[in-house]
Amino acid sequence: MKQQLALMALLVRDYDEAIEYYTQQLHFTLKEDTILSPEKRWVVISPPGSIGASLLLAKASTEEQKNQIGNQAGGRVFLFLHTNDIERDYQNLLKNDIEIVREKTSELWGTVLVFKDLYGNLWDLIEPNMKMHS
Repeated sequence: MKQQLALMALLVRDYDEAIEYYTQQLHFTLKEDTILSPEKRWVVISPPGSIGASLLLAKASTEEQKNQIGNQAGGRVFLFLHTNDIERDYQNLLKNDIEIVREKTSELWGTVLVFKDLYGNLWDLIEPNMKMHS
């Protein structure tokens, strides 16, 4: 059997606001934006150069969903983004006034920092230590 995680739904307030943030601020790629109905779109984004799972930007439609925007993991880090150059991406976060929740630290397995996205979701930005993966 072979399986892989393809998409993760990320609750957002507004499709266009989310697309602008993730593509302009974090430089993600807009892979698909298809209108399904007057209120619903299929919007898929992924990190630049990614061959892994993508994010489905899902506009919250009920009060329960709206209350979970930015808190899908109950205040824990929700998404883990690997990079090949954490310093480059750190500078991009600073340039775009993205809130850094925890500054860079070096761990045995790599270098990590935590940032908040547009909605308050916490992300680990990780440059893995290649020696740990060989």
